[in-house]
Amino acid sequence: MPVIDAGAKETDPEKTRTAVTRIFTTVAATTPAIRDALGSHRHAVDSENPSGETQLAADLFTDRVLGERLLALEGVGAYASEEREGVVGDGDGLSVAVDPLDGSGNLASNNGLGTIVGIYDAPLPAAGADLIAAAVVTFGPTTVMITARNHTVTEYLLEGGTPTVLRSDVTVPDEPTIFALGGREWEWDEDFQAFADAVRNEYKLRYTGAVIMDLPRILANGGIYAYPSVESYPNGKPRHQFEAVPVSYIVEAAGGASSDETGSLLDSSVENLHARSPLAIGNEPLVERFEDAR
Repeated sequence: MPVIDAGAKETDPEKTRTAVTRIFTTVAATTPAIRDALGSHRHAVDSENPSGETQLAADLFTDRVLGERLLALEGVGAYASEEREGVVGDGDGLSVAVDPLDGSGNLASNNGLGTIVGIYDAPLPAAGADLIAAAVVTFGPTTVMITARNHTVTEYLLEGGTPTVLRSDVTVPDEPTIFALGGREWEWDEDFQAFADAVRNEYKLRYTGAVIMDLPRILANGGIYAYPSVESYPNGKPRHQFEAVPVSYIVEAAGGASSDETGSLLDSSVENLHARSPLAIGNEPLVERFEDAR
């Protein structure tokens, strides 16, 4: 890939497409190593991530392996993750922002977790409009990868790191059936509490405590996942670059909607790499009701 200005857009669509494919393929190929390491890396280590959260050995292992493999790819110029302070790489290519192990706190109880990948055609931190592709990997009973690019969402079964298409052209069902609301209920303001009370009477609660596992349920069943701004997280809890924008991109590509309480995450931007954001994803009418409650 030719060297490009770190502040410029990639001008060769074919080379961009090839680079995105390499990233997806590499993430898929890395999943056996990640999954095999989970059992022996459940313990906490004596360090915190830039958000002040205690890290697990699994967080650091996954970050290191993905960082090494993705930065080695032609067409990737920068790598950043929730687990490290800054951006690494020479900037000559696409930027990859990763939450290496979203939901790693679920390891102790043997519940689902996974990896979130955002691919930006701009230096990090980048705006939502600069995201050109995204993927999530979920480590559940099976290992599954969901990718989005060019307004198309595809779901793959990963066996030995090799992808097999499970569903093509995935779309959010028209009739929503579930809801998942984050944050401590006693911190919800009156308007959001009213919204929560309403959706409780209309839909089934399905909440895992990790957006990585709630996202596939939204795609399969329709509904809403929302984490509003609250007193303990006045700017929201999900990380803008690593979580909120990539999952919003996937849901919008599947025909759904997203919101940071003011509008689509794909129209948003931040100045800090580790900035947080409110987040709602799901069927558009429900996301609009979320916005009305803010």
